Amino acid sequence: MLCGYRSYGAISQWGRNYGQELVQVLGFKTGKTPCAATFNTIFRQLDWEQFETKLNQWVEGVLSIIAPTVGGEAISLDGKTLRGSRKQGADSAHLLSALSARLELTLRQQSVEAKTNQIGRVSDLLQRLVMEGRIFTMDALLTQEKVAEQIVQGGGDYVMIVKGNQPGLRAMLAALFETASGSLLERPLAQTLDQGHGGIEQGKIECSTSLTGYGYWPGLEEVFGLERIVTIKQTDQRRSEVVYGMTSLTQKRADASGLLSLVRGHWAIENGSHWVRDVTFDEDRSQVRVGKIPQVMASFRNLVMGLLRQAGETNIAAACRRMAAQPWNALALIGITQKTE
Repeated sequence: MLCGYRSYGAISQWGRNYGQELVQVLGFKTGKTPCAATFNTIFRQLDWEQFETKLNQWVEGVLSIIAPTVGGEAISLDGKTLRGSRKQGADSAHLLSALSARLELTLRQQSVEAKTNQIGRVSDLLQRLVMEGRIFTMDALLTQEKVAEQIVQGGGDYVMIVKGNQPGLRAMLAALFETASGSLLERPLAQTLDQGHGGIEQGKIECSTSLTGYGYWPGLEEVFGLERIVTIKQTDQRRSEVVYGMTSLTQKRADASGLLSLVRGHWAIENGSHWVRDVTFDEDRSQVRVGKIPQVMASFRNLVMGLLRQAGETNIAAACRRMAAQPWNALALIGITQKTE
């Protein structure tokens, strides 16, 4: 549960708050945990790429023993900036992540250097992932022909959102879904209604196969228009947004309801990973910046969330507080148990 700390001093102090038995079972035979400088040295020398590979192997093992969803495992692709580290001048303070939307487990992360962007690094991330039989969802920034082609060639499928960075494609989709009266989605093929956080969100989607076979995009099978309407209950104020998208999934594999579920599930990477790292682990205020240490700490946070979720925890903040008060329960998650007389 150390990953919520923003300084090495706080991490080193953690081990001094517990008894000798716990400290020694962690491998510190002297009975003292390392000082802040030692943590800095260890994390700076840690091979982050190899560490990510080991974590990816663990997550793949978890996925292999849990029955996949019908139609394929949905993997969300999205980027996150380590804001505190970036302010301190860290070179690779942006991470592109792949997350299992169903289990909310991070499969792997790819660092994005300061002078490049995640479009150029998504190919490296995909090369390190199992693509066959999986459905990759992403927001508009990653909606690129080369990305679609790589996924299809790897045996996977994509669900991509189309916005202003693809103006010609967006205009074509808008014209396809707008009716003569100018009203969008008057006859939605699927819709949802959710309440929470003081608002009501309604989603409506309409799909079409009219562009299939015309070669507009690699592997294209379906296009869709999605309208989101949010009503604030306290003020009755409404706001709406219309987005378009496309997928390599056939209608037989993903009808309108299935596509709507995949698009909505994509936001699990925001709510289940990025938000928890920011709010629960205070990641955005962490100012570590040397070498790959910011990425190492982000990987540790992902590991903690994964271990807790596999233990059945749904509230990560509450689980961290309980584990801090009961450290032996935390160690049990990695197979270390307290000796009994």
